[in-house]
Amino acid sequence: MKLVALTGGIASGKSTVARMLRELGAEVVEADTLAREVVSAGSPALRKIVAAFGPEFLLPDGQLDRRKLAELVFSDPAARARLNAIVHPRVRERMLEEVERIRTRRPDAVVVLDVPLLYDVPLPELESLPAIVVYASPQTQLRRLRARDGLSEEEAERRLRAQRPVREKLAHAKWVVDNDGDLDHTEAQVREVWEALARDP
Repeated sequence: MKLVALTGGIASGKSTVARMLRELGAEVVEADTLAREVVSAGSPALRKIVAAFGPEFLLPDGQLDRRKLAELVFSDPAARARLNAIVHPRVRERMLEEVERIRTRRPDAVVVLDVPLLYDVPLPELESLPAIVVYASPQTQLRRLRARDGLSEEEAERRLRAQRPVREKLAHAKWVVDNDGDLDHTEAQVREVWEALARDP
């Protein structure tokens, strides 16, 4: 089994690249999906979040009010660090569990670990993996982020500033996918990465 990390800046197009890799045959494990799972209603992580931030961050049905919590943590670095300390250890555990499940089912698989915050929070088991970094210019990120999440320009800029600049992440890349252009251009680069993965021992 071959493990590869996939990362990039917010709204850079990681999900698009992950979809393309999945269509080419990769097994993709998405940290964001697991993060939603580990804070589901009644979960230990959600109870810790309520203890740390208060019951006002719960919706009437017992689910996490993700938008309200995002407004807090993207404007308060200390709150963001508290949230990461609760959520990320469990996401890391679940990600490694998924890798082992895939290893049992498809021992020859290429497994792509889609981890947006790979170089923003401590993830020692994953940081040494060969990495695909998806790049988009800050202007493109802001435009996509506002369109995707319905944010004001100030909110979008605050979220962008909360992450390590994507140009710093490029220093860790084994492969870079420039997703600033059209989908055909992106897909051609993803195919090149996939072919390289097939060649690499």
